[in-house]
Amino acid sequence: MRFERYVAIGDSSTEGLNDPDGSGGYRGWSRRLAARIADVQGGLLYANFGVRGLTTRQILDQQVEPAAAMQPDLVTVFSGTNDVIGRRFDARLIAHDMEHIQRTFIDIGATVLTFTLPDLTPIMPIARWIAPRIRIMNEAVRASTSHTGATLLDFALYPVATDPRLWHGDRLHANALGHTRIADALAFALELPGTDDSWRMDLPLLPPQTLAQKIAGEVSWWRRYLLPWIGKGVRARVMAGNRVLRVPTLAPVLFASGSDHEDVL
Repeated sequence: MRFERYVAIGDSSTEGLNDPDGSGGYRGWSRRLAARIADVQGGLLYANFGVRGLTTRQILDQQVEPAAAMQPDLVTVFSGTNDVIGRRFDARLIAHDMEHIQRTFIDIGATVLTFTLPDLTPIMPIARWIAPRIRIMNEAVRASTSHTGATLLDFALYPVATDPRLWHGDRLHANALGHTRIADALAFALELPGTDDSWRMDLPLLPPQTLAQKIAGEVSWWRRYLLPWIGKGVRARVMAGNRVLRVPTLAPVLFASGSDHEDVL
């Protein structure tokens, strides 16, 4: 199957947060996937709507219509992280919105890819409080894909998905290696030539941490990330209403085979 227009919609994961491209922007799994497709085909048009902080409903309201107007034949959809960490969690509404998003693109003939979020507790012990929400959200993703025909990568089933070496220090976003693994998995789901299932393989074992090392790591994370997040919470909610919709344009992806970098014109 050949793809002409690939559009990525979603939140900070789709935006590519914490996978810097070396020029002040982000690469991320969606741009890495676009590069793989362009390399195989000799070209591809790509647009990334990803904006950090968006919930599933905001993605539906802000991104779906302009993305569908581009008439994509490939769409990646990922949302839910901001739903599960929010003050309110409406599982039925999230499930409805996810299915609506997928069906919109399926109905115009696009191939739709999405994936689940792993339980973050092994990476961030405090996440045990939101683990039930993540399980419910993942069930919603699985149900919606079974109804719409979208392709699902169930990352939550693979232990490697919670290897801390694939996650940034904030424990909420993938790092460059994590984004690469996601791109590899999505390329495999599309059956691109040269792909395999090595993305699901575990990394080599690390020496176990001492109790002192674990405590030091938690204290550092609380100081560097959790407390600043809490402090910014009120301001972030106020600023959310002023967020400007970013509508990108489809641009060609150029990728030199065998290279480790790509450019979106």
